[in-house]
Amino acid sequence: MRDQTTSDLKFYLVREDVLPEAMKKTLDAKELLERGKVDSVWDAVHEVDLSRSAFYKYRDTVFPFHTMVKEKLVTLFFHLEDRSGTLSQLLQVVAENGCNILTIHQTIPLQGKANVTLSINMNEMNVTIDEFLSRLRKLEFVDKVEVLGSGA
Repeated sequence: MRDQTTSDLKFYLVREDVLPEAMKKTLDAKELLERGKVDSVWDAVHEVDLSRSAFYKYRDTVFPFHTMVKEKLVTLFFHLEDRSGTLSQLLQVVAENGCNILTIHQTIPLQGKANVTLSINMNEMNVTIDEFLSRLRKLEFVDKVEVLGSGA
């Protein structure tokens, strides 16, 4: 088997609840190290109850989603209730979180629902991507929010 370069590799976006425990703990240990909460890898793995070998196995293969959004461009898909002012309210939340909207596409509402796709520049975003998505999902007229893609 030949060695794969990074450009040959496939990447997947996976929900946290399906990750093996060792990968979750590796992410926790990496966060402790990045934030300066611990002084060494040994301290980090000890803190999260993970073996050093598991940490080194996964450290270069598992990353939080927000660190993978390098270009800070994200395309989001929304399934919204068709009510007066919903798009305006959605765009207001996007702006309040420091994002710049690059494109908007909205379908014609059918059976009281509309689909909206937003391409967003997140360079000036003032919250984490996870907090941003959480705020969007909490809007009463939003039935669904999905990340369709990221990058330039």
